[in-house]
Amino acid sequence: MKPKPRERITEQTNPASESLDTQSTRETLRLINREDHRVARAVGKTLTQIARAVDMAARAIRNGGRLIYLGSGTSGRLGVLDATECAPTFGTDSVVAILAGAPAAFTSSVEEVEDNPQQAMRDLKKIKLTRHDLLVGISASGSAPYVLGGMRYARTLKAKVVGLACNPEALLKPLADVTIIPVVGPEVIADSSRMKAGTAQKLVLNMLSTATMVRLGYVLSSSMINVQPTNQKLMKRAEGILTKLTGASEATAAKALKDSRRDLPVALLMVVKKIPRHEAARLLREGTSAAAVLREAMADVL
Repeated sequence: MKPKPRERITEQTNPASESLDTQSTRETLRLINREDHRVARAVGKTLTQIARAVDMAARAIRNGGRLIYLGSGTSGRLGVLDATECAPTFGTDSVVAILAGAPAAFTSSVEEVEDNPQQAMRDLKKIKLTRHDLLVGISASGSAPYVLGGMRYARTLKAKVVGLACNPEALLKPLADVTIIPVVGPEVIADSSRMKAGTAQKLVLNMLSTATMVRLGYVLSSSMINVQPTNQKLMKRAEGILTKLTGASEATAAKALKDSRRDLPVALLMVVKKIPRHEAARLLREGTSAAAVLREAMADVL
């Protein structure tokens, strides 16, 4: 007889929840919460790998490439969520996500596409993946054929590849230059990787994109200086950042933002150095990053 294949840790039964259906609502919530506490600790054990991925992502974007997430199901939707938020928060279109079966898969289950590695290659060709990009394959078990197919294709182009999974025996490991594997253990609901595994993936993606943007100079101190003020809420946020970082009045901040054509780094430099928009824009173009130029300017006036 052939030996039974070893069950993936993401699909195993959690002994703590074997009597889940007999518990009270409060007991159920306490159990879920207790299991969730394992997630941050598991992610914390992968910081070295996340740091390597961040440095790779920053290098890719500086060289004209992109940070590209590839996934299916929950993993793919988490990639889309993170990438979508990068545009308004950091003013960049260099973080891209591909979800297997999109657009239908955004709101409905299209699970069969997980089994099609060739479709991943076609999807990556559509966005013109190149060796300058960094591909992050996301799969809770680390074995989704769609993700594995995309990672194999990226390697043929000599693009850098990161694998994000929650299974120590993930099949994606040999396909990645860096693997990030927070081991969160079996789920409260067996095989429901939208739970702890999904939370772990969300935390890692938050860290990966945020730290990359910090490395690229889109954050000064703890302020998102490249935020895009495309609506009233974000306009107020940009004005608040101007006021906080420069000490300018609300009226001065609003005028500077208007005069800068809603370009927050330009507006900040205009206020700090008391220079016109074209001069501020030139200094930012010639500097290593917006954060570096602004920090130097602020040091000069203090």
